[in-house]
Amino acid sequence: MIALLVGMAVAFTLSILGTPLLIRVLERQGIGQQIRDDGPFAHPHEQKAGTPTMGGIAIVGAALVAYLVAHIRTEQIRFARAGVTLMALIVGMAIVGFVDDYLGVRRARNMGLRKRGKTAGELIVAGGFALLALQYVSVSTDLSFTRELDLDLGSVLWFVLAVAVIYGSTNGVNFADGLDGLAAGSAAMVFGAFVIIAFWQFRHPNIYHVVPAASLDLAVISAALFGACAGFLWWNAAPAKVFMGDVGALALGAGMGGLALLTHTVLLLPILGGLYVVETLSVIAQVVSFRCFHRRVLRMAPIHHHFEVGGWPEFTVIVRFWLLSALLVAIALGIFYADFINIPGAID
Repeated sequence: MIALLVGMAVAFTLSILGTPLLIRVLERQGIGQQIRDDGPFAHPHEQKAGTPTMGGIAIVGAALVAYLVAHIRTEQIRFARAGVTLMALIVGMAIVGFVDDYLGVRRARNMGLRKRGKTAGELIVAGGFALLALQYVSVSTDLSFTRELDLDLGSVLWFVLAVAVIYGSTNGVNFADGLDGLAAGSAAMVFGAFVIIAFWQFRHPNIYHVVPAASLDLAVISAALFGACAGFLWWNAAPAKVFMGDVGALALGAGMGGLALLTHTVLLLPILGGLYVVETLSVIAQVVSFRCFHRRVLRMAPIHHHFEVGGWPEFTVIVRFWLLSALLVAIALGIFYADFINIPGAID
């Protein structure tokens, strides 16, 4: 428990104090957000042009340092293969996002890497994580919901599932990163839930068939990401003084997908991160409808812009989507606990 508090506190402190320093560096370098030409101009999005982006560097940096400090300052925790692999995934995806953000700024448009290049980068990092999980961590290849199900996918199918989960969660968070604080606030809720899940597994290793040290390490990373998102939200809340950019969105999405795979809660993730599922489906529906029927089902995608263009103030959209995210996280945790109490011998 001390390690969790240390990780969370250090990440929050570094993020809330380090973000304004990063903002000044980004401003000096002229690294500002480019606004989409087809954006919701009925609202003041054009005023956000030039706001420093790539603030996700502060989130990832704070979480990484906090993870290291939690091990140095506490004796009851050691580095586990699962934790090291997850951090490698987060940093790797942050690098892909950094390149995308940097190219977008230097080309003075809201486009960085081409779609193929960005997708290739994400798939390479996700594939590397999946291989490490199988060969280095020796993760179970069973399909999972609140815990492992009695359905072994085998290494090949699990590899495909892992890549798909990480790719999906990464882009889901990226889609949600369109309003001030929406992605950071909702991500903090999801990582808070993973703190509870991973620590609960640490306390009941025989029931969840986990290595206690690995579960505790994953809980520490979740706590560090929660603290980093909360600290960043101080500066990212509307009106945002900095945007996380792809460097933050891709890293956070990858962290969620990796945690779901390593805590054996893959099928629970669509509920925990239900907000990102809604955002992703809205984009898919818009693209399919326009290409197949030449009609739009939404005023603008992702769906948060649909409500914005429809007349909701930006802050109203953010708060209501936060409430949706909180409700889905609560439902997922309720399902997780309900399954636990129904396990024979779980409660003596």
